[in-house]
Amino acid sequence: MTRALWKGNEALAEAAIRAGVDAFFGYPITPQTELLEYMARRMPELGRVFLQAESEIAAINMVYGAACAGARAMTSSSSPGISLIQEGLSYIACSEAPCVVVDIMRGGPGLGNIQPSQADYFQLTRSAGHGDFHPLVLAPATLQEAVDLMYASFDLAFKYRTIVIIAGDGALGQMMEPVEMPPMRPPAPDRPDWAVFGAKGRPPRAITSLYLDAEELEQVNQRLQAKLKIIAANEQRWECHLTEDAEYLVVAFGTVARIAKSAVRAARAAGVRAGLFRPISLWPYPSEALSKLIGQMRGVLVVEMNAGQMLEDVRMAVCGRTPLRFLGRMGGVIPMPDEIAAEMMHMARTHQRGNGHGAQRLLQFKE
Repeated sequence: MTRALWKGNEALAEAAIRAGVDAFFGYPITPQTELLEYMARRMPELGRVFLQAESEIAAINMVYGAACAGARAMTSSSSPGISLIQEGLSYIACSEAPCVVVDIMRGGPGLGNIQPSQADYFQLTRSAGHGDFHPLVLAPATLQEAVDLMYASFDLAFKYRTIVIIAGDGALGQMMEPVEMPPMRPPAPDRPDWAVFGAKGRPPRAITSLYLDAEELEQVNQRLQAKLKIIAANEQRWECHLTEDAEYLVVAFGTVARIAKSAVRAARAAGVRAGLFRPISLWPYPSEALSKLIGQMRGVLVVEMNAGQMLEDVRMAVCGRTPLRFLGRMGGVIPMPDEIAAEMMHMARTHQRGNGHGAQRLLQFKE
């Protein structure tokens, strides 16, 4: 296989095609529209289903129907569109219909702008719809990783009969990088044995999220929670960068994490032993792996393109054992390496002055 230059949104679309997606339903919204446009051209060429729905709400319900029929179905959107599909995601979760969703996040709240953001963290990992459920959320930092995770997402969705969300941002969707594409998979020979597509002489099947009896719905929830525990135990993903001898740790995900790598190198050049912990799975969050690193750290800096959403997961892992700082940029502003490096060196100076003992939470925002 050879590497070629790809744009992020188009690379995600081609990876999904090579993973065997049968049906794509979506609605245009910047900064992910190129993904939909690519699918509009490529899916009919391959004899697969593409449909531009009249809204994001319609699109997710089309995904729901196709998924119940055992198809590899997906949609993509950006932050306001993801807000609209949350009711459908809840129906899909209760019905245990596997599907894949791509979220290329943009600045908010509201219509906001079309610049990169990470402010959907709560929306993807905490809410994602009403009821007690979590989708599996994966956050790539490079286009190659985005392609690899996209390719794996359908396997994960069908393995657990769950929703898998690829959490990117406007920078990831619009940037161009060399990518090595995975091979094209052959079409799936048969639909799964739980899918609904006509009885054909066998007992009929039904997929629903409606359970009017409270005890029956509780049993459904107990089954879902048992499955989530299995996912949490087996699908935590993370990367450690220069953490072996680190005393100060940056925690960041996605685009910000790749920027933080440059900051870590700059801090080390200035004499600060810095490292990076990058969660790849935002749910399940790799809390145990992060917690194991905390004992050797004199300080932890969380950096996000939001007001401090992943910060809550980090705080639970840190559990008051070391000083904790936060650097947040909002509205589509991307933090720069020098900002992150300056915060890390400030942490080191604070500790050297003897003020770094005990836990603290200092919020830092750019005005």
